[in-house]
Amino acid sequence: MEAFEWMGRFGRSVRKVGFLSFSLFLIAGYSAISSPAAEAQVAQPVAGAPAPATQTPPAQTAEERARILREAQARIAARRQARLQQTIRETYGSKFEGYFGGGYLRFKPGATKQKINEADWNIGVTDYVLPRLGITADLRGYYGTAYIGNNPYGVFLPAISQYSFLFGPQYRVYAKPKWAFSVQGLAGFGHGNFDTGTGGLPASYLGLYGNGTAFSASLSAPFDYNLSPGLALRVAPTYLFTAYGSSTQNNLGFNAGVVYRWGKR
Repeated sequence: MEAFEWMGRFGRSVRKVGFLSFSLFLIAGYSAISSPAAEAQVAQPVAGAPAPATQTPPAQTAEERARILREAQARIAARRQARLQQTIRETYGSKFEGYFGGGYLRFKPGATKQKINEADWNIGVTDYVLPRLGITADLRGYYGTAYIGNNPYGVFLPAISQYSFLFGPQYRVYAKPKWAFSVQGLAGFGHGNFDTGTGGLPASYLGLYGNGTAFSASLSAPFDYNLSPGLALRVAPTYLFTAYGSSTQNNLGFNAGVVYRWGKR
């Protein structure tokens, strides 16, 4: 009886050890399958198997790339041109333009006298009836000293002056955001004072033109440099025609000053 009992206990022990060993075997196998190395091995494609298919965009041809580049450049150029036109409209869209400044003129004060240098002031207003065409009213004053030379009256360097009142068109030929160029043609009359420095002696005694009013005209080419849409600096080479005495005078000079724009058409 004891032998049978011992054999029963031994069998139960063997079954427990076998069950425990089988459980450890299963756990070890699961760990090996779940390890990164095993996953990497599983992920590797089998030698000789076809690679998985991928979606790749079609390659652009040289003509397509060139077309896309041209379209982008055209859009950039169009935006740049639109900004440029907007700036020009803001700068030159004013109804009125006023200017003032000073200048220099070479003037002949008498038929037999040499030319002298005169300083001047200049002020004017332009009303633009069209985007580029305006009507200008211009006022100028010129001052200088005539050289008389030897004479029996003891007057050698008398002061003289003349004033011009002119009207006419001004046309803006060139207009960019920073620069503008115009042409101006004016006509009117001038008044000369040639005996203000003679001590009461008639100017004709000294070979000067007599005091009086005469026809006057001017051609000018104003160049404007814009500091802002409403403010600019101006330099204007000028030709001034006068008709004092019994002769005519062709005078060259320039004016420089400031331009102010205001009002909207």
